[in-house]
Formats: sequence, C-alpha cells, structure tokens
Amino acid sequence: MTIYDGRDRYGRYYEDFVVGDVYKHWPSKTITEAEDHLFCDITMNHHPLHSDRWYAEEESQYKQNVVVGNLVYSVILGMSVIDVSGRGINLEVESLKHAKPTFHGDTIRAETTVLEKRETSAGDRGIVTVETRGVNQRGEEVCYFKRKVMVPKRPA
Repeated sequence: MTIYDGRDRYGRYYEDFVVGDVYKHWPSKTITEAEDHLFCDITMNHHPLHSDRWYAEEESQYKQNVVVGNLVYSVILGMSVIDVSGRGINLEVESLKHAKPTFHGDTIRAETTVLEKRETSAGDRGIVTVETRGVNQRGEEVCYFKRKVMVPKRPA
C-alpha cells in the first residue's frame, strides 16, 4: 500500500521535467478590486491608476482602474508553484513583460512551457528554464516571464 499526502503532489523533481512539456495551471483566478487595493497598500504603491476610480476614468487611457502589474505577476507565479517550483528555488527571472493591462474583475489563466534543463556540477540537482504566460478571459496575453529554477533530483 502507498500513502500519499499533499507534499507528494507539490512540485516536481528534476527528472520529471521534459523539454517541450506544457503545464496548464489550475485553477484560474479572478482579481478583485479589493485584492488590488490591498496589494497596493501592502506594497506602498499608491498610484491613483490602481485605486482612484475618478482618476482612472478621467485621466487614464484605459478609462478604468488597472490592476498593479506586480500583483498580476505574483498571481501567475503563484499558480505555477505546484507544477514548477514547488520543490525548487527560483534563481532568476530573465525577462518579465506585461503585454496588456489587467482590470478589476478579469480572470487570469496561466501555463508554463519547459524550455531547457541542465544538471549542476553538484550532481544532486539541476537548473530548469521555463516560460510562463498569463492570459485573461478574452484570451489576451497579459503577462509573460522566463525564469530559471533550481530543482532537486529524486532521492535515491
């Protein structure tokens, strides 16, 4: 008999990654106005584009509040943890692009593609390079990032 708990499903070992594999992260996430305001307060980002409806409607090109980009990135990164970095350590974000704005009430989905992997000289781990894309409910890419994750090999 085998007993599994949540830790058995959390993350992958180096051997589990295959170049070209795509992980469709679940569940999606609808970002609310309250979450955006709280994130702005916590991170000291007080730009009125995120929290002042009048300013957004009258002074911005979007005519509505825009979710702060770091929240969008953080949500998408968080979605990927169980599939990508749950056993590893994020080493580097090589690129980060916010392609389109995210608005209060938008629902974000994400997927990650394995681009490359290589063993380290220590022999007990490897570096996996992945790219992650977040899209809104309209299928528009809102965020893209490429990163390197150090992942342990499966115990002997």
